[in-house]
Amino acid sequence: MRREQTITPDWFENLFREQGDPWSFETSAYEAAKYDHTLGSLSRERYDLALEVGCANGVLTQRLADRCAGLIAVDVSGTALAAARARCADHPQVRFERRQLPGDAPDALFDLVVLSEVIYYWDRHDLARAANYLRAHVRPGGEIMLVHWIGETDYPLSGDDAVEGLRSLLGDAVTVTLSERREQYRLDRWRRT
Repeated sequence: MRREQTITPDWFENLFREQGDPWSFETSAYEAAKYDHTLGSLSRERYDLALEVGCANGVLTQRLADRCAGLIAVDVSGTALAAARARCADHPQVRFERRQLPGDAPDALFDLVVLSEVIYYWDRHDLARAANYLRAHVRPGGEIMLVHWIGETDYPLSGDDAVEGLRSLLGDAVTVTLSERREQYRLDRWRRT
């Protein structure tokens, strides 16, 4: 049975505190291949300023940092952020912030926003708030990269419902430039019009 409301920060904090790496980002061949696919699907070699929402323990962040002059990585879990900071200590262009998006979002203009395994944790109200935020904070020509599990969960939205819902809410503010499905996840890249 699906949850009705956005999953709370406490849920994530407890997972990271109890398990350290609850989704095996550090060791999973599946996750490594998904990160390869994500980074290989970016259209540019370098981005001036990127935002990664839900950076967790920083495994993708560390790899993404090499492509960014500046990167703001946010998560709701202080435990996850501590691990991410340690992992990315040799990347001074990365700034970590404890935030709960979409309500508490950085006030900057980004040329890349990475939403990897995150928007299905939001309910439809927060999905609409996220659409408003992206419309105002992604530069024209900037990219939004989405990667989401398409299997069964108890999250407020399925991967497909979350991505298609956000796409619909953004309307003509974005153009789909890539949409791919793998056995367990979907990858979508949109350009801000």
